[in-house]
Amino acid sequence: MKDYEGYFKYLKKRSKLGYLYRRFWLYPFICRHLEGRAIDVGCGIGDMVAYRPNTTGVDVNPSTVEYCREMGLDVVEMKPDQLPFDNEVFESAILDNVMEHIEAPEKLLAEINRVLAKKGKLVVGVPGKKGYSWDPDHKVFYDLNTLKRVMEMNGFTYENHFYLPFEFKYFDEALRQYCLYSIFNAK
Repeated sequence: MKDYEGYFKYLKKRSKLGYLYRRFWLYPFICRHLEGRAIDVGCGIGDMVAYRPNTTGVDVNPSTVEYCREMGLDVVEMKPDQLPFDNEVFESAILDNVMEHIEAPEKLLAEINRVLAKKGKLVVGVPGKKGYSWDPDHKVFYDLNTLKRVMEMNGFTYENHFYLPFEFKYFDEALRQYCLYSIFNAK
């Protein structure tokens, strides 16, 4: 059984600097690639849902879902690999620091493809080497080629990528917050 309450407490420990980074640097970059109604899969404590209007969050952690709802956010609890939505109801989706927690993402990616409109956008963020090694719950490391291969095998086509805070090889092994973000299109 997962320690949902423990992970919720871990997420709540983010620093003020981390919050400011996400709000004023990360989310503006991500939002450039989102269109229309969006779904934030694995939304955690709801920062992106609170930041971007017309965004619905989903998470398997009942503690984070309850916290988000208490803040008035549009967040729904999901069962693993099952999104509680009809087909093709979102124009965009976000998987921000989620993929590395899942050993076999095929079922979740099929669900995301199902709920995305044709040619819908999916933004996937994965940590660099330092960030990956930081969290003991991380199961799979993705570099750009590995991420592209997994996504293309699951029905998505690659569009573009960027690194945040910006591309710099040294950050990969030195900065925990360094992440690769890639944009894919649904079926």
